[in-house]
Amino acid sequence: MILDDTPLFDPNLLSELDWSQKMVKFSPNISPMSPGDGLILRPLCTADFNRGFFKVLAQLTKVGEVEPELFIKKFDHMKQTGDYYNVVVEDTHVNQVIATATLIIEHKFIHSCAKRGRIEDVIVSDEHRGKQLGKLLVVALTLLSKKLNCYKITLECLPKNKDFYQKFGYQVTEELYMQNRFHD
Repeated sequence: MILDDTPLFDPNLLSELDWSQKMVKFSPNISPMSPGDGLILRPLCTADFNRGFFKVLAQLTKVGEVEPELFIKKFDHMKQTGDYYNVVVEDTHVNQVIATATLIIEHKFIHSCAKRGRIEDVIVSDEHRGKQLGKLLVVALTLLSKKLNCYKITLECLPKNKDFYQKFGYQVTEELYMQNRFHD
């Protein structure tokens, strides 16, 4: 079992985003290539297992007990499909993941066999909120989905977070989100 810095996807996809198309203003100005002092936005890698990745996710939802072998197996599956774009913000001063979000590409038969993007698991560590990192993650993944030629991008959020996402052009639709949960 080797935990290393091999990225889940090509990091150039982030550096090549057309940041002029961002839908919100940042003050102070930050970007995928310059997210803040000592911070980097990059694809997830297996070494993030030991950099607090699950500690951050646990602030969003129950993550359970995940051993390194299971993490690597899931990572390899996601990398092989080419449809998962997990990004992290790392604080290089302490070598810790402080924020993360995921873009999943869903392949459709509708819309001429188009692709749909879906943003999930957006979370910024409690002690790093207020630094525009949530905005950075959402804008980066929204622009990435556009770059990957998705015909639309969606997300689910709590009602209290609706206004946050509307700033990026997300709209409440008539569709109803439903689920059938089989276990925690």
